Amino acid sequence: MAADAPLRTLIVDDEPLAAERMQILCAQLPGVALVGTAHDGEAALRLIEALSPDLLFLDIAMPGLDGMEVARVLEGRGTRPAVVFCTAYDQHAVAAFDVAAVDYVLKPVAADRLAKAVARVQEMRRDGSAVAAGGSRWAEEFWVPHRSEMIRVAAADIERIDAERDYMRLTVAGRSLLLHQTISELERRLDPDRFVRLHRSTIVRRDMIASLRHDGLGSWRAELKDGSTVRIGRTYQAVARAIAGR
Repeated sequence: MAADAPLRTLIVDDEPLAAERMQILCAQLPGVALVGTAHDGEAALRLIEALSPDLLFLDIAMPGLDGMEVARVLEGRGTRPAVVFCTAYDQHAVAAFDVAAVDYVLKPVAADRLAKAVARVQEMRRDGSAVAAGGSRWAEEFWVPHRSEMIRVAAADIERIDAERDYMRLTVAGRSLLLHQTISELERRLDPDRFVRLHRSTIVRRDMIASLRHDGLGSWRAELKDGSTVRIGRTYQAVARAIAGR
């Protein structure tokens, strides 16, 4: 298929008004050719099989087979449409990377935000980036809610993560962003060669550690390059000793 050919697009949403709004927005986007609409996950899979779309605008919260389950089914296929989740909920943003979604757009969907998602898919196609099964085991980026949209944060730019009840505070170039996710889930998705958990509520990027200090009484602290200090929990002191070569 030519890189500049319209993206054959399928909308999947169980809410008729939301699906209709997406149809209107798609009609206003250059390079998008709507080929169908499905109102549940089972119908979506049948239409994907029959129509072979290039792009899937996929709701998550649907009765029966939900959007995340549809994406997991597609993971097992060698070639599949690019998936852009369109949802009212931000808590699925980390899980979206497990199914190699291209973007994550919050409802009510804004025309300019949808255009950015389409541009990303078009750029991937021009660059020859195939939407295929598999991918890196570790997350390279996250979508984080900010004001009325989700912004993309590269994992390599995260300096530290601090747990605050049901949210994680990401420090990125001195900026704080909140992500609805557990620290254990984030730890599972982050490359251990790049990040280390020093406390039950703190993960830091390894190259942010300036020094490790031992008080002689069994406690360790990590001093970070930004001048802050992290107390190392007893559970994670073996990691600290390994970093220090002791």
